Amino acid sequence: MIATINSHAPLREILPAAHGRARVSSIGARSFLLEAPGEFDLAAQRRIWALSQAVRGWSDIAEIVPGMTNLLTIFQEAPEDPEAVVARLLEAWDNARSIDLDGKTVEIPVHYGGEHAVDLPALCDLARLSDREIVRIHHEATYRVFALGSAPGFGYLHGLDPRIYMPRKTVPSLKMAKGCVTIGGMQTGVAMLTGPNGWNSIGFAELQMFDPTSRTPAMMAPGDTVRFVPARIEL
Repeated sequence: MIATINSHAPLREILPAAHGRARVSSIGARSFLLEAPGEFDLAAQRRIWALSQAVRGWSDIAEIVPGMTNLLTIFQEAPEDPEAVVARLLEAWDNARSIDLDGKTVEIPVHYGGEHAVDLPALCDLARLSDREIVRIHHEATYRVFALGSAPGFGYLHGLDPRIYMPRKTVPSLKMAKGCVTIGGMQTGVAMLTGPNGWNSIGFAELQMFDPTSRTPAMMAPGDTVRFVPARIEL
């Protein structure tokens, strides 16, 4: 799952961001969020994966939640000296060496356009590209799964071409269908649940991405490579 912030939990920045330095914030009494500096890219995520492996072995850790270029660490007890915890996390970050996860390749057949591509016209207007160009750019890219979260099995994917960037909606769609292929900022993904969604739909995938009865319920895992394959284009 991805490290998401509970809006009701107090978040206090213990170490502010500085040029080239990670930022650490406390969330409540037992949790600390480390955010990687620099760009939202694969290099930063590889160091987060390395940091996750290092911190997982600490005896006082209850849980870790790797996110998109961040890591949430939850301690078994509230530390008496939070500043010492910050120092430990920063030392671990400084010593973390980039690793790659040996993931599988996941191909997702997509029906581009059609009734579910409700936001494709707006994306065309923003990008100043034709619908066919947007579809081509989207399916020709190769994506990496950085983290899972938000909904069961939902993969946060890196690798979107900047030409088809689309900001998340200020007013979410109230009932976007499960399976919609979406773009939100510089990320793309597949909606796991039917309901409110602030991302922009450009197509639909019928592939079941999460099966709670399976030994491995989520089809995707951090480190996987994802390709979107046009099964049908209806523009």
